[in-house]
Amino acid sequence: MKNYYYLIEFQYLGFRYHGWQKQPELKTVQGMVEKTVNYVLGYNTFKTLSASRTDAMVSANQSAFELFLREPIDADRMLEDLNINLPPDIRALSIQEVDQKFNIIQHAKEKEYLYLFSFGQKNHPFCAPFMTYVSDNLNINLMKEGAKIFEGTHDFRRYCYKPTEFTKYNRSILVSEIVPNDLYTASFFPSESFIYRVKGSGFMRHQIRIMMETLFRLGKGELSLEEIRESLTGSTSELMNGVAPSSGLMLHGVHFDKD
Repeated sequence: MKNYYYLIEFQYLGFRYHGWQKQPELKTVQGMVEKTVNYVLGYNTFKTLSASRTDAMVSANQSAFELFLREPIDADRMLEDLNINLPPDIRALSIQEVDQKFNIIQHAKEKEYLYLFSFGQKNHPFCAPFMTYVSDNLNINLMKEGAKIFEGTHDFRRYCYKPTEFTKYNRSILVSEIVPNDLYTASFFPSESFIYRVKGSGFMRHQIRIMMETLFRLGKGELSLEEIRESLTGSTSELMNGVAPSSGLMLHGVHFDKD
């Protein structure tokens, strides 16, 4: 029997979900997506596989999952039906048929994450799903210097939460920078906020949130630039202190090599 493969790009606000991956008794993005796909198709003999397993409360501006079917679908009709039936905080962006050779994990060549944050005066409560607030004053210029240290190929073992025996610690970061937030705005956002932008081929569990917390500690004067450089040498496996809140993190986009 022939199988059919579809790449579905989608976006979601993660604030009320316990991450992407299905878990018993918990509301997850994958659980909601599969429930909707089941309703639209009228059967449950399908499989989904995501390009990225986001943490609880993490959002995605553009992510993707692969849908494995035994019967072909009308992609345009499926896209319309999904968006009619998905909850308001999940939206399908596109559906494209791919061949059997396509692998959503191996062909996801580049992922870009954004972390929105502000400091000083406490934010409007409506900011909570999108942005992390830090009460301490932060040295943003020093944090910008610290962010650049992460660029390149380094041993990130101190930035991985609960690694397995198969975890590969050497990771390459293409972009790591802190810039003013002029991308996401709202009337209730603070007058000044920032984005930590990081781009690479793949990231370990909690890696970006630990990197962000490390930069927060740098900005508060609790760490030095030299200590961050030392943390990337692999000289110790002791986890860096602290993990930044998840709600400020967003998967901004995934780039696929489909050739």
